[in-house]
Amino acid sequence: MVDFCADHLPAAVRLSQQAGWPHRAQDWALTLSQSTGVAALHEGEVVGTALVSDFGDVAALNMIIVDEGLRGRRLGRRLMDAAIARAGAREMRLIATQDGLPLYEKLGFKATGDVAQLQGMVQAPLSADGVKTDGYDLDRMIAMDRAASGLERSDLLKRISEQGQVLFSDQGFAILRDFGRGKVLGPIVAQNLETARSLLAAAAQSENGSFLRIDTPVPELGAFAQELGLDPVGGGICMVLHPQDATFGKTFQTYGLVSQALG
Repeated sequence: MVDFCADHLPAAVRLSQQAGWPHRAQDWALTLSQSTGVAALHEGEVVGTALVSDFGDVAALNMIIVDEGLRGRRLGRRLMDAAIARAGAREMRLIATQDGLPLYEKLGFKATGDVAQLQGMVQAPLSADGVKTDGYDLDRMIAMDRAASGLERSDLLKRISEQGQVLFSDQGFAILRDFGRGKVLGPIVAQNLETARSLLAAAAQSENGSFLRIDTPVPELGAFAQELGLDPVGGGICMVLHPQDATFGKTFQTYGLVSQALG
């Protein structure tokens, strides 16, 4: 195992493509900008990765991939052990695939819910009332996100708001940006489902007829996304190790993830 660095990104993209993930080099680089991690090498080639994103009192474990030719050799366990050691005593969160679920359960992670991935050529609704695109308040967005998730993601939100388009109202915000095969809307943070629907509707109007993806832990928003032409194509299982007392999620809620890696 070696420390993951930018030189490993081309090989990491190859591994994620092998796993059927849509991540571009830019998507990996964004995750790495918030993370440290490890790479497993075999004969000089990267054959496994695991990153740990630092979000204050919570660590997000992500991009845990093992080359398909080396699976079944406990490499995944070694990568996870290294990631957990880096996270320390903090609460740890990850989103598991069905393949990874048995390992994470052995390590003590507990399932807390599901996240659905929906994507497709989005169709614009008739209206998206109350959503603005100019003059957003980054500090207020950071506070909303912290209240919804318990994560300290000020640097991440600054980066993606500069890269993409911010949609916002008094009751929430969302960020539309390039990812994978087209655009992703995330995070979606709101006080209620009505606001989350309006934010998604505004994104659909902006991207009408183009590829859009969301990852949502809220089935009601997923149902609305399907009305807009997005299809469920899988998802994951939200898991946690060493959970803290939950003081978040009472005034704002996360209706859509930045990504399955970054929560």
